Amino acid sequence: MKFTANQIAGILEGTVEGNSEIEVYKLAKIEEGTEGALTFLANPKYTQYIYSTKASIVIVNNDFVAEQSLSATLIRVEDAYKAFSKLLEYYNMIKLNKEGIEQPSFIAESVSYGEKLYVGAFAYIAESVKIGNNVKIFPNAYIGENVIIGNDVVIFAGAKIYSDCVIGDRSVIHSGAIVGADGFGFTPNEKGEYQKVPQIGNVILEEDVDVGAGTTIDRATLGSTIIRKGVKLDNQIQIAHNVEIGQHTAIAAQTGIAGSTKIGKHCLIGGQVGVAGHLNIGNKVRIQAQSGIGRNIKDGEAIQGSPAFGYTDWNKSYVHFKNLPKIVNRINTLEKENK
Repeated sequence: MKFTANQIAGILEGTVEGNSEIEVYKLAKIEEGTEGALTFLANPKYTQYIYSTKASIVIVNNDFVAEQSLSATLIRVEDAYKAFSKLLEYYNMIKLNKEGIEQPSFIAESVSYGEKLYVGAFAYIAESVKIGNNVKIFPNAYIGENVIIGNDVVIFAGAKIYSDCVIGDRSVIHSGAIVGADGFGFTPNEKGEYQKVPQIGNVILEEDVDVGAGTTIDRATLGSTIIRKGVKLDNQIQIAHNVEIGQHTAIAAQTGIAGSTKIGKHCLIGGQVGVAGHLNIGNKVRIQAQSGIGRNIKDGEAIQGSPAFGYTDWNKSYVHFKNLPKIVNRINTLEKENK
């Protein structure tokens, strides 16, 4: 699909400087731009490349001043980075704008769905599922019984949504993600053998939730595991049964959150963080990568380490951690001198 500079400027509310009818059909980094490519300049570190790029169109800030001649057509906007992000979103929307039901696929007779549904080949949609408008379900996805899916949801290839779960409007579930698997519930009997505790709850994703590839969200033992509005989950995260994650919290890859822990709003959690069960993490908490959380965390804390403690204190302590061998040698030397 090709777009002219004029068309792109219209989408971005920008102005064209150069050939307004020049066409582009691909996106590229500015240093790798070739003919027919669209790129952008936002970081001053990359300014040198605007004079050598072969890209046909470059999006720049309104205040950009060229110090050499340019071969590319410019589109001037208030914020080049935000404008390019908007364009990527627009491009992705067109790319994903599929409709229709591919065969072979299975949709139970009791399923109800809205307008502009797309179901890819080999997808399976079980009994009594309710699907909103403009939903995209890609090949090999599985939707279990009684699932409710809101409007404008995208479920990528191979994702699995177990029975009774609820997926809010505009949520995105990436390939290999599993929503609603059984929680890790077992109890030992008198012989020391583990017996399964039935997991009869569900998972609720509110609006605008992103679930990364390979991430697993377990269903509740009773009640619901709840992922609140606007939460962003990276790839390969484990969220256990009855966890609740507050609005607009972002969690990086390989984090594990044990059962019944409550995480507040607007938290930032780094990669490979481990959070023990039955804890309360406050709002606007920042947890650095590879931290281990074994206690409740108050609002606004920034913590690091395993077990984690205050981020500033951890940095001060780290100065001593890395110097421990030298400190020990000095102590040993002093002890020998004092004998």
